[in-house]
Amino acid sequence: MLFLAAFFVGGIICAIGQLLFDLTHLTPAHVMVIFVVAGAVLEGLGWYDPLIRFAGAGATVPITSFGSSLVHGAIEETRHYGWLGLVTGIFEVTSAGISAAILFGFLSTLVFRARG
Repeated sequence: MLFLAAFFVGGIICAIGQLLFDLTHLTPAHVMVIFVVAGAVLEGLGWYDPLIRFAGAGATVPITSFGSSLVHGAIEETRHYGWLGLVTGIFEVTSAGISAAILFGFLSTLVFRARG
């Protein structure tokens, strides 16, 4: 049942992205920002964690999860360290993902030749 829920939720998120591409003149960067902000708003409202419990990877793999992680880290660290945690929490929770993206992006430039 978890696989079905993950497929359903992930599919809906992807379908919304595809509709944004097809029905608007938004660029991929605009759509990505919309999804990150949507994930952040859903986390701020307390709705993203129940979605993760329901759909598992269907909710954690899309880019909306990054926005959720940013807000989740900021909220948790603010509870522990006050206003300073607002800034440090964002980096503490997402630093591994950001570091991996930078590292693999660099390694890709060494292996593949960019065109454009």
